Amino acid sequence: MLTIENLHAQVEGKTILKGIDLDVKAGEVHAIMGPNGSGKSTLASVVAGNEDYEVIKGKILLKGNDLDGLDPESRAHLGIFLSFQYPVEIPGVSVTNFIKTAINANRKAQGLNDIPASELLKKIREKAKLLDIDSKFLSRSLNEGFSGGEKKRNEIFQMAMLEPAFAILDETDSGLDIDALKIVANGVNKLKGKDNAVVVITHYQRLLDYIVPDFVHVLFDGKIVKSGTKELAHELEAKGYDWIKELA
Repeated sequence: MLTIENLHAQVEGKTILKGIDLDVKAGEVHAIMGPNGSGKSTLASVVAGNEDYEVIKGKILLKGNDLDGLDPESRAHLGIFLSFQYPVEIPGVSVTNFIKTAINANRKAQGLNDIPASELLKKIREKAKLLDIDSKFLSRSLNEGFSGGEKKRNEIFQMAMLEPAFAILDETDSGLDIDALKIVANGVNKLKGKDNAVVVITHYQRLLDYIVPDFVHVLFDGKIVKSGTKELAHELEAKGYDWIKELA
């Protein structure tokens, strides 16, 4: 699904990623953990095509297609979805209208006509039911006045509607209480499938109690210094991040 080969990247002349290798297959969930400043969010931004970051060398392949030179919109059309750590508010644009615009942009890129209203409504109802979302929520302005949990839940709803091939959840547990965390995790688990893949970026093991990863990778100083199964997250929680300095 997604292959990263010897990826080096910088921002404002400072090298952040220093040789990332990662292979995420369809149907898999990978977790990336590490302390602040290790390069986790930079990795998410580079994969998504954020133009503030410059790839110095290396490759990012989605289903064998080289993403080099593609802007964020083009990558989104190919199936990459990024859940932001701090989702922005868009007053005056309802959740439903935002979703409709995003879906139609994807369809246009594929040479398709706009989604018929009846088809869109049916899909909204199906996904809202799947994620236990009240219909009143969908008429509200995007993220305006939303709690932290509502913002993250809304992004999971967007992911459900867009059905991306590859989703990156960048610290989606940030600021969530345990109830909101369970709601978001439940949504992610319901959306996992054999034809998509998910990368979860997090500081803490607690999210991985609810979204169980197939693999865990520890990022430190721009490099993956250790990989393993879900037990690695428990080991990291017990030993703390000072432990990984010994591995670097």
